[in-house]
Amino acid sequence: MNTAQIPDEVEFIKIAEVRRITGLGTSTIYERMLAKQFPSQVKLGPRAVAWVKSEVQAWVKERIGAARPG
Repeated sequence: MNTAQIPDEVEFIKIAEVRRITGLGTSTIYERMLAKQFPSQVKLGPRAVAWVKSEVQAWVKERIGAARPG
């Protein structure tokens, strides 16, 4: 793992917050993850996962940029 690219302060968010930020449903989020079109989750424990908030926010900004070219 290349820890040089990981910021010192990382905020994890759960699926409910990912849905709120993106406006996507749970199934769509997981489908896009499998297709490598959405940030991957991070395994926190045997039954706990979360997403890195900054990665989800960057994905949203990319979508906005794609919708407003130029």
